[in-house]
Amino acid sequence: MNTTRSSVAPLDDALSPLALKRVGIDTYRENVAYLHRDCDLYRAEGFQALAKVEVRANGQRILASLNVVDDAAIVSCGQLGLSEDAFHALGVEEGHPVSVSQAEPPASIPALHRKIAGERLSREDFCAIVRDIAELRYSKIELTAFVVACDRGELDREEVFYLSDAMSRVGRRLDWHEHPVVDKHCIGGIPGNRTSLLVVPIVAAHGLLCPKTSSRAITSPAGTADTMEVLADVDLPFDTLGEIVRTHRGCLAWGGTSQLSPADDVLIAVERPLSIDSPGQMVASILSKKVAAGSTHLLLDIPVGPHAKVRSMPEARQLRKLFEYVAKCMGLTLDVVITDGRQPIGRGIGPVLEARDAMRVLTNHPEAPMDLRQKALRLAGRMLEFDPDVRGGDGFAIARDILDSGRALDKMRAIIVAQGDKAFDPEAPPLAPQWFDVIAPRAGVVTALDNLKLARIARLAGAPKAAGAGVEMRVRIGDTVEAGESLYRVYAAYRNELAFAHQSSERDNGVTLGNAEEIQRPNVEF
Repeated sequence: MNTTRSSVAPLDDALSPLALKRVGIDTYRENVAYLHRDCDLYRAEGFQALAKVEVRANGQRILASLNVVDDAAIVSCGQLGLSEDAFHALGVEEGHPVSVSQAEPPASIPALHRKIAGERLSREDFCAIVRDIAELRYSKIELTAFVVACDRGELDREEVFYLSDAMSRVGRRLDWHEHPVVDKHCIGGIPGNRTSLLVVPIVAAHGLLCPKTSSRAITSPAGTADTMEVLADVDLPFDTLGEIVRTHRGCLAWGGTSQLSPADDVLIAVERPLSIDSPGQMVASILSKKVAAGSTHLLLDIPVGPHAKVRSMPEARQLRKLFEYVAKCMGLTLDVVITDGRQPIGRGIGPVLEARDAMRVLTNHPEAPMDLRQKALRLAGRMLEFDPDVRGGDGFAIARDILDSGRALDKMRAIIVAQGDKAFDPEAPPLAPQWFDVIAPRAGVVTALDNLKLARIARLAGAPKAAGAGVEMRVRIGDTVEAGESLYRVYAAYRNELAFAHQSSERDNGVTLGNAEEIQRPNVEF
């Protein structure tokens, strides 16, 4: 009988599991693993930095991008470190044994290479790519290549449908078991445009089902979820939100925990730093989320202005046609409105300031911003006309009656209490303590307001992380101002942020003064 002797342990026992270490680094929507360069596993597996690895523990598995470290204070040779996102995704305690291996390359990589080369992809190609993206099989480099290839080559309208449909089918897909289920969305780019906090309670008070899940701000001073968070909890378990929607006919919550079109969240994390927002990717992002959320009817707001995402009416009409084509293919009833995007909506830019504006409109306060009220009523009126019992053209009057009667306020208060009341007082909002006024250097008429510049100043002041920070507008286009008059006030929580915002406003305050004849007239639907 032949025998084999060896001086080493059996292969299965050669590499011991590593101990999990929580590395307190926020990698923003990306799973990152950390291995010490001298770790036996690192040497045996032939890993390299930025490679995809599979981490397994207690029956759970995640995919992560590998970072190699030389500092034992971060991870020692017997440890595997995970970033905050990865640690929470794996769901085991620190110190738990984990195993690590090289991840299989994504099956859709050949399709990605064809798209990079400018080829048109099939429906099956997009399904494979989206599945791999949602499962975090793509590295940041591969994700960037896909985003840039889709932006540079411009997806044709069928490809946009294929991408949108694939994104809506990966992850959770809701069915509310009733019709219609309504929602609204603005493509963004307009500071203070917090109409959802008014539209949802108006529509819900009428009786239509409106489960509004919204994003947090990424590059803006406040998202709908950031502003609603001033009033109530928005980070709620999905089952809780479902009960709130069934009871109160609406909600205003953060959509990050709902797993609706998860590939979209991954792609956004790449698109925003690159400032890429191509029409095809915008359509896929918005419509996939709405269809996955169970919406049957969607009102879409496309603001047009010199400092908005869409700069001209021909561009807006072209984008509307693309939205309408894809929505029809996905079985979604869509109503697109093109609105005035020349300036901020309301007076506040930042979570607390925008929440104050919305609550003042709901309470019919004498200082409520009328532009926010009017736009919200028009949008709510169009949404109410999704109701088959409401005649076309009657929606605005119904919405106005619901707002003026206090029914919208009652509905909003009920939703706030159900989500977790923050006891916000619009007459004494918790504004950041540091502030300065931006002063008109001369007399004149306000002929333009730069949305991008004003939003940047609000972010430099600390919004949305500091909820009370931001910009409080004192003027609108068409107003006459005198030299030394306040154009707007900037609030900041800390002196260094106040200084950053002040330096930026000194370079360019975002307000153009001139003569009334120089004002660009809006060419929009309302």
